[in-house]
Amino acid sequence: MAEKSKYDQFKGQARLPKFAVPKRYDLNLKPDLSACKFSGSVHISVDIVADTNLIVLNAADLLIHTNSVSFKDHSGSKVLQAVEVELFAEDEIAVVEFPESLSRGVGVLTMSFEGTLNDKMKGFYRSVYQHEGEKKNMAVTQFEPADARRCFPCWDEPAFKATFKITLEVPSELVALSNMPVSKERVNGHTKTVSYQESPIMSTYLVAVVVGLFDYVEDHTSDGVKVRVYCQIGKASEGRFALNVAVKTLDLYKEYFAVPYSLPKLDMIAIPDFAAGAMENYGLVTYRETALLYDEKQSAASNKQRVAIVVAHELAHQWFGNLVTMEWWTHLWLNEGFATWVAHLAAHSLFPDWNIWTQFLEESTEGLRLDGLAESHPIEVEINHACEIDEIFDAISYRKGASVIRMLQSYLGPECFQRALASYIKKHACSNAKTEDLWSVLEEESGEPVTKLMASWTKQQGYPVVSVTVKDQKLEFDQSQFLLSGAKGDGQWIVPITLSCGSYDTCKNFLLQSPHESFDLKEFLGCSISCGSSEGTGKEECSWIKLNVDQTGFYRVKYDDNLARRLGYAIEKKHLSATDRFGILDDSLALCMACQLPLSSLLTLMGAYREEDDYTVLSNLINTCHKITRIAADAAPELLHDIKQYFIDLFKYPAEKLGWDSKEGEGHLNCMLRGELLTALAQFGHDSTHNEATRRFQAILGDWNTPLLPPDLRKAAYVAIMRNVSTTNRTGLESLLRLYRETDRSQEKTRILGCLGSCSDNDVVLEVLNFLLSPEVRSQDAVFGLSVGIKGREIAWTWLKENWDHIMKTWGSGFLLTRFVSATVSPFASIEKAKEAEEFFAKRAKPSIARTLKQSIERVHINANWVQSIKNETQLSETVKGLASRKY
Repeated sequence: MAEKSKYDQFKGQARLPKFAVPKRYDLNLKPDLSACKFSGSVHISVDIVADTNLIVLNAADLLIHTNSVSFKDHSGSKVLQAVEVELFAEDEIAVVEFPESLSRGVGVLTMSFEGTLNDKMKGFYRSVYQHEGEKKNMAVTQFEPADARRCFPCWDEPAFKATFKITLEVPSELVALSNMPVSKERVNGHTKTVSYQESPIMSTYLVAVVVGLFDYVEDHTSDGVKVRVYCQIGKASEGRFALNVAVKTLDLYKEYFAVPYSLPKLDMIAIPDFAAGAMENYGLVTYRETALLYDEKQSAASNKQRVAIVVAHELAHQWFGNLVTMEWWTHLWLNEGFATWVAHLAAHSLFPDWNIWTQFLEESTEGLRLDGLAESHPIEVEINHACEIDEIFDAISYRKGASVIRMLQSYLGPECFQRALASYIKKHACSNAKTEDLWSVLEEESGEPVTKLMASWTKQQGYPVVSVTVKDQKLEFDQSQFLLSGAKGDGQWIVPITLSCGSYDTCKNFLLQSPHESFDLKEFLGCSISCGSSEGTGKEECSWIKLNVDQTGFYRVKYDDNLARRLGYAIEKKHLSATDRFGILDDSLALCMACQLPLSSLLTLMGAYREEDDYTVLSNLINTCHKITRIAADAAPELLHDIKQYFIDLFKYPAEKLGWDSKEGEGHLNCMLRGELLTALAQFGHDSTHNEATRRFQAILGDWNTPLLPPDLRKAAYVAIMRNVSTTNRTGLESLLRLYRETDRSQEKTRILGCLGSCSDNDVVLEVLNFLLSPEVRSQDAVFGLSVGIKGREIAWTWLKENWDHIMKTWGSGFLLTRFVSATVSPFASIEKAKEAEEFFAKRAKPSIARTLKQSIERVHINANWVQSIKNETQLSETVKGLASRKY
């Protein structure tokens, strides 16, 4: 039994005690980039608000020098030396005891410490880059959610806001950046001391430091804020697009939030080793290179769009998150949901031809898929320990959060919503807020019962499926919780229903507040509907009814057979908007997965999209085809060839219409669509696509700038090449690995990694997986290579088990570990595999992957149920053969 400590009352607590509150940090750091260590000291102005001789704060992976720890009272006349400093590693706290009670009021806590520049991409860590052919280290911080404590002792919770005065001692030839502009720089031989202006009040997770060699490009906003994009030397031109987006976005947000950006400068910097996509540190935003750099010749259109969206997302945080900060991680969605939604608002304003609100539906779908699991969680989820925080940076906080915001904005109206957001920002600037604070302002501005309306969407997990039927000229609505398992949930929501009938000129809106409601069709919509023709028979008959117009609501819709048939006809005739065509397909796939719609019905519906030309709808159709192909491999392998042939026929028409080569003046979306269509055709085994891809691939082996294989088409070519690789024909693999080693572009490396698993030879798949663990692949990028085909599932699972100890050691302290679990476990479709996964992880699971593991195993059960449902379909074979024999 472990020896008891006299400070045990502080162990295992989610939050720090509040008898001492930080007001200001005077932080000095001295990183040693050669030894990968750092030393530092901190003077913290602390308000003692209750009688205590203890101070409890966060510290992790630090050596605190006990003899350096002291407390000077508010008068400055009394200095107490600490008698003991005890670190609790598991809870990441330090308890400092003084010989007597501390004087109430603001005193100064002083301590010095040492730490390691780690390789875990969290806390204060090192990133490696090449300069003039030599490997060099840079020092980088990543503190969200709770890793500032790995750099300096602090109150590492969002509510403990304070100001920061930071000083760095670094080699004189290096660039040293922090949140604020430099106030003073003093060079002393080979080192320099850089002091920065004191920051406004902010949370510890937003503090940032970066030290290394960098180039930059610079511009200014309309009101004089200096904006810079920093990157590795020689890549400055690749920061120009992000810079332009940032300058315009800051001006746009200033107007939208009616509050100017609150710092004198904004730096954005590309970091070679970075676990997340980006991090919104106040005034010094850090990014993966793939999320910040864009090269006109070597980046795909999808890369350009990602840069714009991520930059807009991080800059939204400068208001939503940094200026107004969540009170605790339970309210993480206030940061991430809003930043996700507002980023699309900005992108739509800057690039209207991208149809970004249609593309937003892909975000919403990610949220719907995760929230369709019993092992999901509410938007507002209770956090009891720091180790639980990483797992809620997921599709619920980001995508469901953004989707319910869009739903609420649609319900209240955009002008009212904007006014309320501006009021909220002004009211809570420089402080912390909870979800209820936002609802209160929106309610006051709109006069609507926002708190009551939204409680069911943020405080309970899941969402409803609204079933709509027409019976005896009555329109009947039923709501119940939707679960992909097919089980019945017990949730109930206040659902903002939007409905169109026969045209978008006839729209109805109402709140569905009970499990069942019905309306007289004639009174409600002014029309009737028959059980016969899908076309409608007269002026007073409605040809189709569509719920959730433009997919603004976060729910599924299930139509009766007659209404569903009419919608299929409306899709075929292009009577519906792209957003509604997307929604009908997406809901149908979910209902099919939940065994509430036969696969034969879904496949038949997909035929209505044979002349589809919208990028987002076709992208969703491609994803739907991939899901069906994977499940059919287990459920109906004898039909797999015909199913793939049907999918090839669906995509040949739009692919041939676009062709392989771009046309002058062609739009952004066509560039993205061409690549996705050709990649899909390569994956489904279309011979002529494969042959043309192979021909064009040869051109890039000698010239990265070949017009035959621009970046938008490379994934299609790489997939086609890998599908032909085997142990006896390794040429394609070796060529791709050669390209991987040649390029210094992160976007190209991740594109190649994402295609290597396309091979169907298990020996090659194992070689690819082992390559992910090699020093050639940065730790942040290994997850891109985890996607393997159905035949490779077993190989990947065995590989994961055999390498688990190494994977834990390398990725175990960050959220990337969850990607290994979900990518390897989720694709299976048998109860036996679910049990095998449970048994393997029974003694290996840790809190940071517990939720992901449960979700992955639930997905296996869902797949198994879907497989059984498909096996029981009597009409499937006839339907598939009929569809495959059609020629479009």
